[in-house]
Amino acid sequence: MSTIQLTNCRQCKNGKLVSTPLTISPGGMIIPNSPLPPDTVQVDVKNAIISPGFIELQINGALGFHFAHFTDQESYEGGVKTLAQYLPGTGVTGFYPTVPTVAKEVFHAVLPFLQPNDGPDAAAVLGAHVEGPFLAPSKKGAHNDAHMHIPADSSLEEVYGKPNLVQSIRLVTLAPELPGALDLIKILASTYGIRVSMGHSAATFEDGLKALEAGANMLTHLFNAMTAPHHRAPGLTGLMAGPDQPYFSLIADNIHLHPRVVAMTYRSAPDHCILITDSIELSGLSDGVYPGHAQIPFNQVKAGNKVTIEGTDTLIGTCIGLDECVRNLMKWAGIKVEEAVKCVTENVADAMGLDDRGRLDVGKRADFVILKENGTIKETWVLGKRVV
Repeated sequence: MSTIQLTNCRQCKNGKLVSTPLTISPGGMIIPNSPLPPDTVQVDVKNAIISPGFIELQINGALGFHFAHFTDQESYEGGVKTLAQYLPGTGVTGFYPTVPTVAKEVFHAVLPFLQPNDGPDAAAVLGAHVEGPFLAPSKKGAHNDAHMHIPADSSLEEVYGKPNLVQSIRLVTLAPELPGALDLIKILASTYGIRVSMGHSAATFEDGLKALEAGANMLTHLFNAMTAPHHRAPGLTGLMAGPDQPYFSLIADNIHLHPRVVAMTYRSAPDHCILITDSIELSGLSDGVYPGHAQIPFNQVKAGNKVTIEGTDTLIGTCIGLDECVRNLMKWAGIKVEEAVKCVTENVADAMGLDDRGRLDVGKRADFVILKENGTIKETWVLGKRVV
């Protein structure tokens, strides 16, 4: 493989477009534009926009596969691989498989297969996001409260398994108001180096401040599954305006949040906004009726991005792609693509402490997407190789 230099391109950097070539080493890394090896292949991309590869912070499954459903090792590993190969079609080059509240036996079964790893022609698995089981039952959403734990009465090692805390888990969503939650946050952040996000929570503003002091740095799907803000009691949403402002994720699907709420929240802190899909296992499938499962013991009706329980208006989840979330943010907030992609690239890398991806800088992985002005994906590259 030769060195490749993409010329006549505009790179998304810190919310702006920078006209400069992008040079990729034979090993798939971004290298300086000069001097060039004699065998360099130059490719004119005709003034196309290049963004870092998108990073998906919260995804439950796709193509009929759910990260919380385990039958055997072979089928589970096959499901992870298939999903990883599917995601570059939505611009995603790295993702955090998300496991909701399940029995501890399920955590122990699935987490070993969600360690960070790269597959050929696929988005990289970046480690697991465990959304539970330390959540508030009053804000459980679609989570099974029968498997929820109180931090003061539980052990991280018992619930997740110590090897998984070290090797697999990279993000934990929890409710900071629960007894013992602050101690758990300190252990996760200081002992294991795991990021902590607040969500599925009835926490007060003061609870949130204490959690930030303990080491939390994020809010999970802001507004959804948390106490609504009040002008005298802002709750967790009030943390956005403080000096120790956390990162926050939004589901920009026009189902979970009103478009104006997405725009308003983004504009309050563009450098801390993260777009997620929180998509479920019906993503990538045709519309129709699908059987339920252990978490949802009812038939599911998929209509576009929206999935409900058959015969009701009860929302189960969404099936949106991360690229569509980017385009929605562009439209709703009135911003350009180079601004919107920060919420799925640089902001995610900063929130998660990633130093090898998320930016088009020398020394980073050559994971990137080539975009149209409207945010539509033209090509996706992983480690310097076109995969879409």
